[in-house]
Amino acid sequence: MGETATRTLALLSLLQTRADWSGADLASRLHVSDRTIRNDVARLRDLGYPVDAVRGPGGRYRLGVGAKLPPLLLDDEEAVAVAVGLRAATGVSGVEETSARALAKLEQVLPDRLRRKLTALIEATTAGPANTDSNVEDPTVDAAVLEAVSLAIRDHDGIRCDYRDEPLEIEPYHLVAWQRRWYLVARDPRHDSWAPYRVDWLRLKTPGGRRFAPAEFPGDITEFIVREVARTGWAVHARIRIDAPTDEVMARINPAVGTVESHPGGGSVLVTGGDSLEVVAVWISMLGMPFHVSDPPELVEHVRDLAERYAAALP
Repeated sequence: MGETATRTLALLSLLQTRADWSGADLASRLHVSDRTIRNDVARLRDLGYPVDAVRGPGGRYRLGVGAKLPPLLLDDEEAVAVAVGLRAATGVSGVEETSARALAKLEQVLPDRLRRKLTALIEATTAGPANTDSNVEDPTVDAAVLEAVSLAIRDHDGIRCDYRDEPLEIEPYHLVAWQRRWYLVARDPRHDSWAPYRVDWLRLKTPGGRRFAPAEFPGDITEFIVREVARTGWAVHARIRIDAPTDEVMARINPAVGTVESHPGGGSVLVTGGDSLEVVAVWISMLGMPFHVSDPPELVEHVRDLAERYAAALP
């Protein structure tokens, strides 16, 4: 932490220890000038902490009403990052209750300006079902983009953006954290259609879109994300024919793997995908059922290579 931030933290801590301070006393305690104290008080106000001042020789300062706050200084990006981490941890076995309590405390002690932003992000977000890991590095999501999207959801403001180089104006509805990815469920008013959009693929434009009256989402958000991402949201997409009825395949897979359809010639088709060919190959091999790979060609070659490798490993 820098010297200025450390000193401002110390100033806030002093202001909590008693009801009233003179500027000279604060300057003496922190070993700075009266002018520095005025600047630090202004910085606290910019961060949203209410500091009342009484003009006069030396000046006097006190925390405003409702300002019994712990010495916590977070800027906007830091506050959003902490909330995102705690929100994600509420879905991790063993720490969900502790994380939820910590998140509630964070909301209580932040200034109103930041608290409203965090509330918007939390209310706009749910977590999808967990799945297997990946050999592909997780994408980076800008906290400022998450914040902007959550506020747009809260305020029913349209979003103008480039999505994979395509210009769009969409109506944001809900954020879902799934598979270490962030997805925005939104409606395209041009076609009255719903879709999940990878947040790390969004490039927001300023100014944003038009204000809209939110439509009711037609179904279950998490099921929609799983189904549509399996169909359109992966780096690698595949349709795998399985020699087994749909109910047997569905009973065998994690819902996050993909969706299952009946095949006209008998058996089933698993519509799935992943971050890489390796991940898709692992998923289908774990089915324990006879399967046939015909598309995409890169997956066919990868499965053939695996077959040769496994065959060579036999005594």
